[in-house]
Amino acid sequence: MAKMVFMGTPQFAATILEDLVTTDYELVAVVTQPDKAVGRKRKLTPSPVKEVALKHDIPVLQPAKLSGSPELEQLCALKPDFIVTAAYGQFLPTKLLDSAQIAAINVHGSLLPKYRGGAPVQYAIMNGEQETGVTIMYMVKQMDAGDMLAKRVISITATDDTASIFAKMSQVGIELLHEVLPQLVQGTISGQAQDEAQATFAPIIKADQEPLTLALTAQEVDWKVRALRPNPGTYFKAFNGKRTKIWDVTPLSEKTTLAAGEVVAVGKHQLKIAAAAGTVYQVNRLQPAGKAQMDITAYLNGMGQGIKEGQKLITDEQ
Repeated sequence: MAKMVFMGTPQFAATILEDLVTTDYELVAVVTQPDKAVGRKRKLTPSPVKEVALKHDIPVLQPAKLSGSPELEQLCALKPDFIVTAAYGQFLPTKLLDSAQIAAINVHGSLLPKYRGGAPVQYAIMNGEQETGVTIMYMVKQMDAGDMLAKRVISITATDDTASIFAKMSQVGIELLHEVLPQLVQGTISGQAQDEAQATFAPIIKADQEPLTLALTAQEVDWKVRALRPNPGTYFKAFNGKRTKIWDVTPLSEKTTLAAGEVVAVGKHQLKIAAAAGTVYQVNRLQPAGKAQMDITAYLNGMGQGIKEGQKLITDEQ
């Protein structure tokens, strides 16, 4: 039975691990990021991958930094046949990659060489891509640059967000691993080099990318809202005077002469806002600072009372 070390952190990776548990590979260790303090009470919370590993009694390692750690030596000593990563969140030292007796491979959430890096799904949605996919490739020291072993396309629909795309990707990743791993054991598969001239990058989303601005068109507002949903979310710095997270909008086909941020139409159950280039979107779900998420009807019946057509509802100033 081939020995495997699995490395990953979010739910995307946990779903893949849950499947690998049912296969004939011996999972000798799972590596994931350290527990994180979550919520107002800062409760230490394990990653989804750790939860799956503990449920199946698989040894878990959680080095804050893998390079130079005792955990690195422990993993290398295992001499696993496979190292499989899926959104782990750290670079793997060459020493660890070389310890794999058959292959060290990564399940990456993009159609490489496009969108290398830690946030490929977010950038694909935010840039208005109509498709993305999963690539399985050999791991090398350079980020997501190894030879590709398998690739499959996934469509991005008008309602998809990062959560829904990752859910699709985890299933595709499972299917591709079932194809690739046996071929690696048998030596019947070879990698295809990536075209470096076509490489693009998707670095981790930073806090200064979260705000929505009046420079965005209605479609761009929708793309960004869905790209950063469910985490970390997007917000307007001043929406009806308050910092407000926007969780769901619908870009509309109608046009307006009103300035971006002004109210195009308001009713008991709808709020239409002007965006850049005369475009219009409808706000469906939002969250004022210090409040729970609410649909637009609840907002208009409460904090949004008094909003008028033509009113400057949104500004970029705090």
